[in-house]
Amino acid sequence: MKKILIALLILIGLDAYAGKVDTLQIESLLLKKTTKVVVITPSADNNNAERYPVVYLLHGYGGNYAQWSKISPQLAKTADDLKIIFVCPDGGKGSWYFDSPIDSTIRYESYITKELVPYIDAKFPTKATSKSRAITGLSMGGHGAMYLGIRHSDLFGAAGSTSGGVDFRPFPKNWDIKNALGEFEANKERWFDYTVMHQVESLTNNQLAIIIDCGVDDFFMPVNRALHEKLLQLKINHDYIERPGAHTYNYWSSNIDYQIMYFKKFFERN
Repeated sequence: MKKILIALLILIGLDAYAGKVDTLQIESLLLKKTTKVVVITPSADNNNAERYPVVYLLHGYGGNYAQWSKISPQLAKTADDLKIIFVCPDGGKGSWYFDSPIDSTIRYESYITKELVPYIDAKFPTKATSKSRAITGLSMGGHGAMYLGIRHSDLFGAAGSTSGGVDFRPFPKNWDIKNALGEFEANKERWFDYTVMHQVESLTNNQLAIIIDCGVDDFFMPVNRALHEKLLQLKINHDYIERPGAHTYNYWSSNIDYQIMYFKKFFERN
């Protein structure tokens, strides 16, 4: 009995130093449905008026709003330790986080930038500026984070990608992309326009703080290396990391901590 009591006290003590995890339901007019989002906030003392920077975490294909909480349960403690709010929206099964030119139900770029960000800033103690807001994600979410970060640098001062599908043209039959953009063979220019590989051409140096990583055994490794080379050619400053690993939960669970520290330093500089 005494051992059980000690164990319970340890668990209570650990929980006291972890952030608060909420799952919210948002009625989206743009998506024409109710969608969920996980929000992880630092624990705060009563009457604490402190405001916090925000990191948006986008899930991969087939995932949902809860994917990052499962991959990285340490996020609650990280929120408390680093005083950062984490927001994990639901991006649908295969939205790729853009507004589809052929399917009006796929409007995730507009949802995140026009509905979700204002909602989070209104409901939570955020520092509501681009200098205190970052976005990153895994796989499909890595593409989405870079795509949104580039196109909306007025909202996001920093963007990242881990194992990101930053150029999906080599995979024309995969991940429902054709449902959002049409068949590849008949729409090659459109497919290129919606890739991160194309979007970076609009960047100016230091417009956006960028961090990209990918495991050396990942099937997205070639397109990530190509993006790195293109950013070098464009003279766009960025951090680029190749690490051992593949397209796996283990890789993302450990590597997201490096990206969060990158964003933490970005917030502190600004």
